[in-house]
Amino acid sequence: MSDRDRVRRTPRVAGTRKRREGPVAGRPRSRRAAAGERSRAGRLVVPSAITILALCAALTAMRFGEAGEAHPAMLLLAAAAVLDGLDGRVARMMDATSRMGAELDSLADAVNFGVAPAVMVYTLMFRDETDLDKNVGWMPVLVYCSAIILRLARFNTLLDDDDAPAYTKDFFVGVPAPAAAVTVLLPIGLAEQFGDGPWTSPVFVGCWLVFVALLAVSRVPTFSFKSAKLRPRMVAPALILVATAAALLFTFPYALMVVLVLGYLAHIPFAWRMQRWISSRPEYWDYAPHARRRQRRDDRRAAVAAGTRRRVIPVRKSSARLRLRRPERRDQPGD
Repeated sequence: MSDRDRVRRTPRVAGTRKRREGPVAGRPRSRRAAAGERSRAGRLVVPSAITILALCAALTAMRFGEAGEAHPAMLLLAAAAVLDGLDGRVARMMDATSRMGAELDSLADAVNFGVAPAVMVYTLMFRDETDLDKNVGWMPVLVYCSAIILRLARFNTLLDDDDAPAYTKDFFVGVPAPAAAVTVLLPIGLAEQFGDGPWTSPVFVGCWLVFVALLAVSRVPTFSFKSAKLRPRMVAPALILVATAAALLFTFPYALMVVLVLGYLAHIPFAWRMQRWISSRPEYWDYAPHARRRQRRDDRRAAVAAGTRRRVIPVRKSSARLRLRRPERRDQPGD
């Protein structure tokens, strides 16, 4: 008998398989799993790189603002805002969302929309002022930066609230950080478009910084345009509006900025009224925005039919007030 035949073999029970050893700690289970992890790690770099580019653009905008060059500073800050809006969408498209990316994006927002715009306003608007005005003007800058950081912290906590009604996704609590950054730059836009005026005074600039800071940390509702949907019949007017905005962007960019800021501030009362209406009607909380608008229209019509609401009829001028005469009927010959 050979040595091989002398080895004692353990009998195998029918219907059982030989157990394989588990994976060693720190080592992938298979080559396919290792390749998947490497692919995901590579995808995670792309949105984080976009966030870093946005951060670098905002910091460079601060440098140009310190040098007194408003045009490159505004362009770089606009590029930072565009890149900041792209990183989240790219992460979702590539399935590369991560906790680290979310934290990095939040920290970058604090610089892009908090520190950079406030420092730009300070360096460009308080450059030729006295030392006293510069010292006093630095206080609103600190207030604005602190308000933006507090607003971002509150926004992150509201994301974890799973018990919030469905309609809250259509509204922001306070003015979001990107909108606040564009709004706080309004004195620079007015100065570049119209020159010196009351909007360039240290008092107005300081009060404007504090006003925007209060809007950011307030609980005033503003529309979340991410959930807005365009109706098919509104495609043509929307394209015409985009063409008009593009024409203003290439010819009078600061005038376009002023119009956008004033239009955004004008929409806040309508957002507050809409949020107040839906919050008092829990039966409509799960409705889509277009369904809520249709329901509001039906409620108004029902109130008019019931006599509890007066119907507003547009006033039309009569033909007598317009001094128009009706054509007189002439008798036909032979009548």
